[in-house]
Amino acid sequence: MGNSGSAVKVCTDHQGGINWLSLSPDGQRLLTGSEDGTARLWSTADSQCRGHFQGHESYITFCHLENEAAFTCSADHTIRKWDVMTGQCVAIYRGHTSIVNRILVAKDYLFSGSYDRTARCWSVDKEKQIQEFRGHRNCVLTLAHYSSRDVLEEEEEEEEEEQKVSRDLLVTGSTDCTVKVWWVSSGRCYQTLLGHTGAVLCLILDAPNRELFSGSTDYTIRTWNIVTGEQLKVFKEHQGSVICLELVNRHLYSGSADRTVKCWLVDTGERIQTYKAHKHSVSTLKYHAGILFTGSGDACARAFNSKSGVLQKIFRGHKFIINCIQIHNELLYTASHDGTLRIWDIRGICKRNKRLSRLFNNKVGCMVQQENGEHEAVELM
Repeated sequence: MGNSGSAVKVCTDHQGGINWLSLSPDGQRLLTGSEDGTARLWSTADSQCRGHFQGHESYITFCHLENEAAFTCSADHTIRKWDVMTGQCVAIYRGHTSIVNRILVAKDYLFSGSYDRTARCWSVDKEKQIQEFRGHRNCVLTLAHYSSRDVLEEEEEEEEEEQKVSRDLLVTGSTDCTVKVWWVSSGRCYQTLLGHTGAVLCLILDAPNRELFSGSTDYTIRTWNIVTGEQLKVFKEHQGSVICLELVNRHLYSGSADRTVKCWLVDTGERIQTYKAHKHSVSTLKYHAGILFTGSGDACARAFNSKSGVLQKIFRGHKFIINCIQIHNELLYTASHDGTLRIWDIRGICKRNKRLSRLFNNKVGCMVQQENGEHEAVELM
C-alpha cells in the first residue's frame, strides 16, 4: 500500500455523506447510512453493493445491522426495519417528534434516542412502542443497555426473584449534561448521574465490572458505578470535547476534539499513552490486534501501535471527515462525509505490528521516523 496507504476499493454509490457504518454479527455484510436518505448493504466477501434501502424522507443519522435485518433512523423522525435479503422495508416505527439520532438493538427490543428529549423502546417484531423515557431537558445523544442480571451478585438476584421479568435497564446521555438510567419495563428513572458540565456525547458500559464510562463536551470522562450511581473517577487531561470511547482489557481509549487519543488504565485512572499526529478532531476509533485505528476530521485514518503510541500508517484519500470505521478480515473500512466508503488492506500493518512488538519486547529494536511522520521498526543486529 505504500507509506501513506492506498485504498483497495472506493465505493462511490451514495450521493451524500455517510453518517454511519455497521458490521453484521456474522461479518458477512456492512450497512452504510447516508445524508442522501438511503442505506446501502455491502458484501464483505467482494465489497459489492447488495442492497439499496430507500424510503426515508430525510437524511439517515445512524444505522444498525443484524444478520437478517437492518435498522435505520432518520431526521424524518422515524426508524425503519429492512429485510436484508429482499431490501424491503418491513416496519416503520413512528412516535418521535424530532430527529432520531441513535438506535440500539438488544434482544427483542429496539431503543431510540431523539432530539425530542425522549428515548423510546419498541418491539422489534410488532412495530409497536413499548415504553417512553421522558425526563431529559434536552436532546438524547447516546444509548447503552444492560440487564441487572449482568451486575447483581447471586444472593442479590435471589432476593429480587419476583422482579426478573423487569431486569432490563436503558442508559441515556444527553445535552442536558446528565446520564440517566431507566427501568425498561416501567419507564421509571432509576438513577440520574450528575457531574458533567457539558453535553454527554458517548457512553460505554462494562456490565461485569458494574462500570459506566461517559465522555463529554466538558473535556472529561467520568466513571460511574451503575448499581449505586456513585461517580468513581474523573479523567481530566483532554483539552477538548471527548467524542468517542473504546474499552479493551481494562484500558480505556478516548478520542477528542483536542486532536488526540489518550489511553487510561481504568483501575487507577492513570493516563499511560497519548496518540498524536491528527490535524483535526478524532471522530472515531477502533482497537484491533494491538493496533489503534482512528478516523479524524482531517479526512485521514491512522494506525498506531497501541502500546508504544507510535504512528504506523496514515490512510489518505477521503475529502472530508471520517465518521465511522469498521475492521473485518484484516480489511479496514472507512466511511466519510465525502460520500465514499473506502476499503484498505491492513494485512501488512498487522504483520508489521507483530514484528514491532516482538522487537521491543526483546529490546532489540528502535524506531526511525520517516519524512511523512510515520515510524518504521528497525531491527538492531
